[in-house]
Amino acid sequence: MSGTPLTQFFLALAIVLGCAKLFGWLARLIGQPPVVGEICAGLLASPMVLSPGLVSVILPGEVKPLLSAVADIGLAAFMFAAGYELDLSMLYRRSRGSLGLLIGSILCPLALGAAVALLLADRYAPANHTAFVLFVALAMSVTALPVLVRIIADRGLSGRPVGVLALGAAAVGDLTAWVCLAGVVAYAGGTGQVHVVLLPLYFVVLVIARPLLKRAVLTSLRRNRTGAGLLSAVFLGLMLSCAVTEWLGIHFIFGALAFGAIMPRKEIEELRGSVPRSMRQIGQLMLPPYFVLAGMNVDLSAIGASAVAVIALVLCTAMLSKIGGAYLGARISGIGHAEALPAALLMNTRGLTEIVIVAVALEAGIIDRAFYSVMVIMAIATTAMTGPLLTLLVKTAVDSAPAPLVGERAKEH
Repeated sequence: MSGTPLTQFFLALAIVLGCAKLFGWLARLIGQPPVVGEICAGLLASPMVLSPGLVSVILPGEVKPLLSAVADIGLAAFMFAAGYELDLSMLYRRSRGSLGLLIGSILCPLALGAAVALLLADRYAPANHTAFVLFVALAMSVTALPVLVRIIADRGLSGRPVGVLALGAAAVGDLTAWVCLAGVVAYAGGTGQVHVVLLPLYFVVLVIARPLLKRAVLTSLRRNRTGAGLLSAVFLGLMLSCAVTEWLGIHFIFGALAFGAIMPRKEIEELRGSVPRSMRQIGQLMLPPYFVLAGMNVDLSAIGASAVAVIALVLCTAMLSKIGGAYLGARISGIGHAEALPAALLMNTRGLTEIVIVAVALEAGIIDRAFYSVMVIMAIATTAMTGPLLTLLVKTAVDSAPAPLVGERAKEH
């Protein structure tokens, strides 16, 4: 590829965004969330599809740092939106059922995930076996809340008991998973580990910042009902939060998630067409380079003939533990089969959240590249199976579900 590095960067970015858009459109045509197609587009850059020589022509080495910077900004915006979607009040709308679904969807994957990790640790743990086991157990319990929101909306379950049940459990489960992952990364010896002792101070600052954000939102509303001026301030706060958590040694995604979680929802509700929606759009626009960079690390050829067996083991463990645990938890807590089954199937959605988690683990040296590839395949497969399984096993879920609960808003992705 000829031309200056900047020319190459813009051309590479255009190719990446174009492929992501095309594959996202194709995914929607077959009833899948667009993010599944975008992740698959990223896999085109893997050694399994294109030769390293061809990839270096399309994505020269000098443009990768620029693409990585774009990807990190998109990931920060995406995690901010994910944090904003963590509306824990949904848990109280159906607290008993949500708690049962939540506990089942976490404990069972944790137990079976740890058992599988113990079997695979000698082969795939680069150094710390304990960190590897903790990570795999945690990764099995993940539900991708942003993708789940989109699937629920597409299925007409927004505001219905099944949708509220799954979203409430997934919100708390996601929050728990991110907090635990931060602990695992710190335990594994991430960069800046000494600074982790200052983490409580960071949370104190967040608590103090929340009323200040509330006041800023109200001031923005008085000046301009669209809140246009607030977006810059929120983005500034997001970048500062990311910088702090990266310095603390627990990865910037935790700062983005935490900053989104402390946003005052009640006061910002009138600005949903401005700040939160704009952040989601930034994330969706700038994330494709992240999928490409993540896809370049996927190479199952390094595993050899045993790849199929390992993928099958991890995939079956992920699905059976998540769906089975969530279903049993919901049933034990008194939820009927008609709601427990679709809610359990929805909890099996992993999507981009799983991709981000395994990428962080790879970067921290918790897993090796071969196991990273296995986990990426598992994340794509479990997300892609959610829709078809809902159609196959609960055809009448929407028709038989009660009318939307009065006063509950449908969340948009």
